[in-house]
Amino acid sequence: MPERTFFFHHLKRWFVLGVLSLPAMAFAGHGYALWGDLKYGPDFRHFDYVNPDAPKGGELRLVSNVRSSTFDKYNPFTLRGSAPAYLSGMLFDTLLAGSADELGSAYGLLAEDVEVPADRLSATFRLRPEARFHNGDPVLAKDVKHSFETLLGPHTSPGYKFIYQDVASLEVVDDRTVRFHFKKPNRELPLTVGGLPVFSHKWGDEIDPETGERKTFDKVVMDIPIGSGAYKIGPVRFGKDITYVRDPDYWGRDLPMNVGANNFDRVTVKIYKDSTTKLEALKAGEIDWMRFFSAGDWARRVEGKRFDSGELVKQEFQHSLPAGFQSYFLNTRRPPLDDRNVRMALDLALDYEWMNRRLFYGSYTRVRSLFGNTPCEAKAMPDSAQVELMKAYGDQIPSDARGPAYEAPRTDGNRSLRQNLLEARELLARSGWKIQDGVLRNAQGKAMELEMLESGEGRIRTITPWIRALEKLGIRLNFRQVDFALYQQRLRTFDYDIVSLAFGGTANPGIEYLDLFGSKAASTEDSSNFSGMSSKAVDGLINTMVQAETKDDYLAACRALDRTIMHSHVLVPAWYASTHRVAYDQTRLATPTAMPPYAQAESWAIGNWWARQP
Repeated sequence: MPERTFFFHHLKRWFVLGVLSLPAMAFAGHGYALWGDLKYGPDFRHFDYVNPDAPKGGELRLVSNVRSSTFDKYNPFTLRGSAPAYLSGMLFDTLLAGSADELGSAYGLLAEDVEVPADRLSATFRLRPEARFHNGDPVLAKDVKHSFETLLGPHTSPGYKFIYQDVASLEVVDDRTVRFHFKKPNRELPLTVGGLPVFSHKWGDEIDPETGERKTFDKVVMDIPIGSGAYKIGPVRFGKDITYVRDPDYWGRDLPMNVGANNFDRVTVKIYKDSTTKLEALKAGEIDWMRFFSAGDWARRVEGKRFDSGELVKQEFQHSLPAGFQSYFLNTRRPPLDDRNVRMALDLALDYEWMNRRLFYGSYTRVRSLFGNTPCEAKAMPDSAQVELMKAYGDQIPSDARGPAYEAPRTDGNRSLRQNLLEARELLARSGWKIQDGVLRNAQGKAMELEMLESGEGRIRTITPWIRALEKLGIRLNFRQVDFALYQQRLRTFDYDIVSLAFGGTANPGIEYLDLFGSKAASTEDSSNFSGMSSKAVDGLINTMVQAETKDDYLAACRALDRTIMHSHVLVPAWYASTHRVAYDQTRLATPTAMPPYAQAESWAIGNWWARQP
């Protein structure tokens, strides 16, 4: 299942957030640490994981890791359409940029320093005087303000409004200084606003012939973005590929966080409509680098003459990233999925252990938490702090959330699928569902029939065992594959029963979880609340987590949140891989000696690999 990256991961793309410890004092300097000290001091020369002497030049050819087969706009921030893969990170610099070998820290990129007072009610950024947009204009405070206000406008994802909802205002102090004022203390907000993608106020600065006024942002579609990043848009062949070209005059090329980075003169992202074509293109020498999400492809089909000769290398890179929560999202806005017993029954019918043995070659681990592989993961029994938090919400929290942490039903050891299905039948009966002539019906005689919505090819193989198990309960699960444009539209309007999505997770969950599971987002089209979760308890726990004053309070809140959502059974957990599976052409590419622990595979390859010299 390929990863799906949503808006809040874009905002955090430059840094991975974690939990350390922060003294209660004002913070000012070359970067900002969420809970503790920065790894790199003010005089650092480069990140430890890069090759500072990596040569510049050459080309990297890769394929997109997103589902869209093509693109129809250059504006990655508007609601409609699809922008080219990786465009945001390559064209738009941010105020702060993170390293891939530490958690919860970010360093000044567009901003030469950041200041956060002891009350944490503001964050002040002073822009570098040398910062320039691609058109040569200086990056000024008015551009930061324009970017911020545009992203909060009516033509962008509502997710930005959730992310920035605790930002009271943005003040232009002078031409090169901006100050964000916050509604309440929030340790993460300086990093959140520090991840703001900054674009020129001149981007789309044209008169709309229909209105005689400046174009609204939703009509800034094919206008070439005016950013300040290391790359620009180069040659484009619509439906085939897009090439980003390195800006030789990039203003930030000598900054410490950019030493050993942005080494390719050209990065070409190729477009293929299916996985088989991608793999054959790799074998034919049309692609230099490819990440694999299919266990079957990786185990059985990543082979051939060029692999045997050593030209192509097949390698797994171990990472320490959060496990994320790739899952089947159950749309609780619709009956019968608004019934927790029904959702629990669906969970019991998924035979993961059989699937991992027979379909995935034992290469995956079952998702068990929203925050797996992070300190926020709930384990065993809740401590007294978690109990007190959940107690305040009474029966708004499932009673079993106060017991052992969620564990997905198993079909190995002393459990079997048959036992799970018998338990599922009992749960369904409690909600009035009974099998009549092999069909599960409610008291009104209506059959239970659900639809699984998908856009990728080959998914039916992994769904079929679940379909067969549900048939034994009298439930009909229909698999419907649609083109990506329709898939996006139906996601935006929550027009589905069940949908499979993968979230990369974060080591430091924050305000973005209101967009994922908050009540307001549940009724806001184009939000990321795909489950339809609407709970005052969840809203309250997220706010408690965001406003936590200490590390212990923070951990208690995020673990209580984990228990509450997982025991609400709005997700049927899927699986994740603890490695990045990559094949690459070592005759064309060279790689640093080790992968940093918190790097995404694609961003690491694009940012820190280099072309092998002839």
